[in-house]
Amino acid sequence: MKPAPTAVALAEAAGRLAGAYVHIPFCARLCPYCDFAVVPDRLDVADRYIAAVAAEVGMEPVWRPLDTVFFGGGTPSQVSVGSLSSIVDALAGRFGLADGVEVTVEANPEDVDLSYAHRLKVAGITRVSLGAQSFDPVVLASLGRRHDRTDIIRAVEAIRAAGIGSVSLDLIFGDPTETDSSWASTLHEAVTVGADHVSTYALTVEPGTELSRLVRAGGSGPDDDVQAARWETADRTLSAAGYVRYEVSNAARPGHESRHNLSTWAQGEYLAFGMGAHGHRSGVRRRNLRRLDAYLEAVELGRRPEAASDSVGGWDAELERLMLGLRRTVGVIKGVGGAALMASADGIRLATAEIVDEVDDRLVVRDPLRTDSVIRAVLALPARS
Repeated sequence: MKPAPTAVALAEAAGRLAGAYVHIPFCARLCPYCDFAVVPDRLDVADRYIAAVAAEVGMEPVWRPLDTVFFGGGTPSQVSVGSLSSIVDALAGRFGLADGVEVTVEANPEDVDLSYAHRLKVAGITRVSLGAQSFDPVVLASLGRRHDRTDIIRAVEAIRAAGIGSVSLDLIFGDPTETDSSWASTLHEAVTVGADHVSTYALTVEPGTELSRLVRAGGSGPDDDVQAARWETADRTLSAAGYVRYEVSNAARPGHESRHNLSTWAQGEYLAFGMGAHGHRSGVRRRNLRRLDAYLEAVELGRRPEAASDSVGGWDAELERLMLGLRRTVGVIKGVGGAALMASADGIRLATAEIVDEVDDRLVVRDPLRTDSVIRAVLALPARS
């Protein structure tokens, strides 16, 4: 089956968007599975941090108007809406904001009430992504979350009442306390509450996390076969409810796809601000200092808080284009890298098994659960000058 022309056009156009990612590292507590750049219980320096991010924006060379701004974390809803608004103003003053700019804020359900949602709307926020994770109280407790089912419903209703255009729910599957019926119920609730966009992520055991220590000590961890079945349940349920999966882990009602996500998978360019933030501009991928104190010190001394940068060009850029684009439902233009893949022993094996397919000038992964196998085959391609 050919990818829909409109879906292909949307995916490819996303590579031309200009974006900014802003990292807000504060959390009320550290979830047992989390290995992100976060700091629990440090809101005492929140004002200082927001000022540093605004100052960092001023250090970035002038660019072009931004099509998308994404506040991630951490928990952006841990800081005031006024703080988020001040950063939007700094970005607008430095680069400008394109007409119809998408501005996304990640939030915990327990942080969002009608008053908060109204303030987000006034600040120009167009999209809220709620870290719901599950509607099951047993699973939420196992994941270390502080909210409950009622908090999620209340937050979605508040966002709707405030007139914010899109609400997204992040869900995690595969926790050992989760059952088939629990996961099915969570998906049903996500659809019933009226989410515009649903992201479904497999629980992973990251080194250095509380979860990894628990598993090393003999505790239960996620099961690959169970997670594969849960992904399939999500795909069927969301598709039947009118959502269109546009990437391995993301589905949306038509018109509610995340521009930030689409740009990332299209190898688009986006600036990075805040502790541990990653960006991509002019063929260079850069990442900021990951320690809060080091980040603050660098910016307050007038230095860009860059930890490292890597130029990505030539064959490496081509392989990256394939690895990112193959995660999309519409796949990726074949190009020289795709031709090399399909001519390789791995590529022939994957095509014979109907895991990857050539459709006109595109490569499409037909079995999304095997996407990692396709990406490993891309990585195994011989280097070229």
